[in-house]
Amino acid sequence: LSTFFTIKMAPKKGTSKNTKPAAAASKKPAPKVANPLFPKREKNFRIGGDIRAKKDLSRFVKWPKYVRIQRQRKILFQRLSIPPAVNQFNSTLEKNQAVELFKLLTKYTPETKEVKADRLAAAAEKGGDAGAPPTVLKFGLKHVTALIEEKKAKLVVIASDVNPIELVVWMPALCRKMGIPYCIVKSCARVGALVGQKTATCVALTKVNKEDENTLRTLCDNFDEAFTNNKLKWTREGKPVMGLKTQMRLKKRQEAIEAELAKRSKSSN
Repeated sequence: LSTFFTIKMAPKKGTSKNTKPAAAASKKPAPKVANPLFPKREKNFRIGGDIRAKKDLSRFVKWPKYVRIQRQRKILFQRLSIPPAVNQFNSTLEKNQAVELFKLLTKYTPETKEVKADRLAAAAEKGGDAGAPPTVLKFGLKHVTALIEEKKAKLVVIASDVNPIELVVWMPALCRKMGIPYCIVKSCARVGALVGQKTATCVALTKVNKEDENTLRTLCDNFDEAFTNNKLKWTREGKPVMGLKTQMRLKKRQEAIEAELAKRSKSSN
């Protein structure tokens, strides 16, 4: 019979399922009363409902190709050690020297079509020859290269942010070989403004007026010391800067190696 029927025993005196004192039961928090002045209105973010909060979606944007290339180049320059021929374009002319240089170069900006037409017209009215053209800056990569090879250039100014850098990466070496002073300035747009272009990779001076010869000589001496005779260096002498994931992985690997060495030293002792 015991297999089919269970007998429920009466509880013993002094025992109860609720062992907590009555005081603990009375400490239950009172139900929160809603404020009638500020009723709770739950937001509905479904179609036609409330407007969602703005989020930063830049991570999910498919950026244009030129933006991706800019960011990849920046990361690569951090990861890799840049060779001296490319790294020299990171050290540009100082501000004080750049101001003096551009003051000189501004005097020799090429004349526009209108100015040239007026000059030729004035010479024709006088009935004389137009004469030699004025001394101006020479620009254009092929033209400047020919002037350097023929040793006609007195000073060469190269922009640092030319893209791709392979267009001008060889030019400092050519200037050194031919013994022509050169300098590297920050912006190709600033160089282009001197010759009436949006951008320019380089410009060259072949001749200056008599009153500017001392200025040109002083600038050339300074540039020889800062650029021509300066020893080229790599970007960094130590290890390259790695990404966060690689840094953490290398850190864990180093900790494991140190723990293994400590374990071996203890066992040997």
